[in-house]
Amino acid sequence: MAEIKIHLPHCVIVRVSGLLPMLYKPAEIAEELGIPARTLYDWLKVGAPHQRDRSEHIWINGVQFFEWVNQNRKKKEKKRKLASDEAYCLRCKTAMHLINPVRQHVKGRLYLIKGICPQCGITINRGDSDDRTRQLSQNQAASPVSA
Repeated sequence: MAEIKIHLPHCVIVRVSGLLPMLYKPAEIAEELGIPARTLYDWLKVGAPHQRDRSEHIWINGVQFFEWVNQNRKKKEKKRKLASDEAYCLRCKTAMHLINPVRQHVKGRLYLIKGICPQCGITINRGDSDDRTRQLSQNQAASPVSA
């Protein structure tokens, strides 16, 4: 079975921690979280924890719902520092090692590094603030580097 992606709005992620360890009606949780009741019913269909009583009324445990939201929310990815010969290609949507990086002084400590993406061939620009001329020349020994 394919995993279903659930979009949890930021307001839900923030407000769900305030739910108490008690049973809520779907309308009560929807009001508490500031979402339409229809959205909550859709989440119940795809696996949000709930139970039914003898009269087939739906009840949602606040703590269990909080845990479900935490399990299904999108986790933040850790950012990694780019290497001195890398830049982010907007077309490929990934960090790439530059082909023929050229370094240009802009102003003060600000530099512009230009290079070519090896995958799609477009020019990539990257700003830099330290002097990495030596690092670039070591990483790209055969490539021309200008100051």
